[in-house]
Amino acid sequence: MLMRRIGGSQLSREPSRISKKVLEIKPSGIRRFFDLIIGRDDVISLGVGEPDFPVPWRIREEMIYSLEKGITSYTSNQGLPQLREAIVEYYKKFGVESHPNNVVITTGVSEGVDIALRALVEEGDGVIVPEPAYVSYKPLAYLAGAEVAEIPTTPDFKLSYEDLVRARKSMRVKAIILCYPNNPTGVSFSRKELEEIADAAIEMDAVVLSDEIYAELTYEGTHISIASLNGMEDRTVILSGFSKAFAMTGLRVGYIIAPDDILDAVLKIHQYCMLCAPVTAQIGAIEALKNGEDEMERMRAEYLRRRNFFVRRLSKILDVRMPEGAFYVFPSIKETGLSSEEFAERLLFEKNVAVVPGNAFGDCGEGYIRCAYAVHMEKLREAADRIEDFVNSLK
Repeated sequence: MLMRRIGGSQLSREPSRISKKVLEIKPSGIRRFFDLIIGRDDVISLGVGEPDFPVPWRIREEMIYSLEKGITSYTSNQGLPQLREAIVEYYKKFGVESHPNNVVITTGVSEGVDIALRALVEEGDGVIVPEPAYVSYKPLAYLAGAEVAEIPTTPDFKLSYEDLVRARKSMRVKAIILCYPNNPTGVSFSRKELEEIADAAIEMDAVVLSDEIYAELTYEGTHISIASLNGMEDRTVILSGFSKAFAMTGLRVGYIIAPDDILDAVLKIHQYCMLCAPVTAQIGAIEALKNGEDEMERMRAEYLRRRNFFVRRLSKILDVRMPEGAFYVFPSIKETGLSSEEFAERLLFEKNVAVVPGNAFGDCGEGYIRCAYAVHMEKLREAADRIEDFVNSLK
């Protein structure tokens, strides 16, 4: 049925031509607050999880040189062989033995999550999402046809064996999405905790989608990939990339490491929806793995310094857990009597500091806010002063 205009007004179609699933998905709570501060130089943003460092010069130089040589073509769907080989070698540090044929280069980790879910999920399959969780997991699982089971993990933000057993009783679980160090909480897992999650995954014959994009930004102990545990090599899809540890966010280069059958399915979707990741970014990623570790460690040390400072300041006025990785703090604001959105909006409009309300990451995030400390120390110090003033004004 065509649109008709009557008296200058436009009548909408009935029923809507937009997919019901898309209509039911809520807009990202992160982006809503990001849109509020666009063009405002007076706001200190602790809202968007993006490194404030530029891409390290050696990586940029290699990409510039590749452009000067005219390397701007498609790569294979799976990605440059040299990059896939370098990823396999690199991931040995996290205990994973793989093969270049089990790696596909994606346009960021977000694409990786999307195509991994679509490769695995049939209509009605159960997908477990521990919350608070990154905002894309639940919508992408829903779009793939999954029945999503949200497992609240507050107040310790840890997923347990018992949590998974309870979820199993209500559905056939096909996949578990695990993110650690976690966005938004900064929580990570010990080997013992991962072994309990692995035991549950094996018992329910589920695949773990392990988002390890913050693996290098682990401050307490050493990151352990769940794929390295006994029985998990064949039931883990590793999702990672270069955005966070190497400050390459806008270059959009990530990767999937997966068992043969899952990799084949993922690659089939990737070749139709994306074709290949940008060649310039892939070349930069090769350089990052070859010669970027010193710069990465320098950035990691600075994040650690900021974490220690910011948590120390926030702990004077709010209940806050020390994050074990990533670059987020997830303090409770329950004692203020404000909801997460009220707190975030008033902090923005009264003190010009942007944070993300915790309920953007799931219902159990209500009563919390996410603060990204990936900003210069001078701004972080000023933000801490303003947050303290705001909280004290509520008393």
